[in-house]
Amino acid sequence: MTGEAQGRSGRRPGNSGARAAILDAARRRFSENGFDGTSIRAVAGDAGVDPALVHHYFGSKRQLFAAVVELPIDPEVVMRVFAAAPLDELGATMVRTLVTLWDSELGSAAVAVLRTMVAGTDPGLARSFFVEVALERVRARIATETDDGSGRVALVASQMLGMLIARKVIELEPLAAMPVDAVVAAVGPTVQRYLTGELG
Repeated sequence: MTGEAQGRSGRRPGNSGARAAILDAARRRFSENGFDGTSIRAVAGDAGVDPALVHHYFGSKRQLFAAVVELPIDPEVVMRVFAAAPLDELGATMVRTLVTLWDSELGSAAVAVLRTMVAGTDPGLARSFFVEVALERVRARIATETDDGSGRVALVASQMLGMLIARKVIELEPLAAMPVDAVVAAVGPTVQRYLTGELG
């Protein structure tokens, strides 16, 4: 192998071996330190590559996380939909967006990934996904001076995960066959209450 192909001394070449090393390093970092506590530079250092190579393969840190957990869709796409929704319609928007995704061609892959995350042996990775990636922007949006929103988004996560399991994993009828509009009408108000309403 030529010196040009090897790049910097002590660095891995920019090939599939480097990509796998980056993913392994990122998986360990995200699991141990969470999403916010992990940097591209730290992942690159663990993998023995230049940070630019991490960006080359995966783009942003959020896209790197999506690759680690093998999400079939960039979570940024879903986050933009949530961000564009009026606050008083956010609950219905979240339910409609996620149920529509689960019912789409990508749905089976998405459900398989979430099942693996929830039932796997790495709760740190699953927790980072739900708390720091999937729901952090929602939490920041609903936070007030007296409530940082953490408990609210935890309730939202429990509702959505429960619905996912009932609808797509154990196929509990009639929920499994219920049209999306009916699911939104039934569950959207509950999610909205968790986000912005009185909790008791």
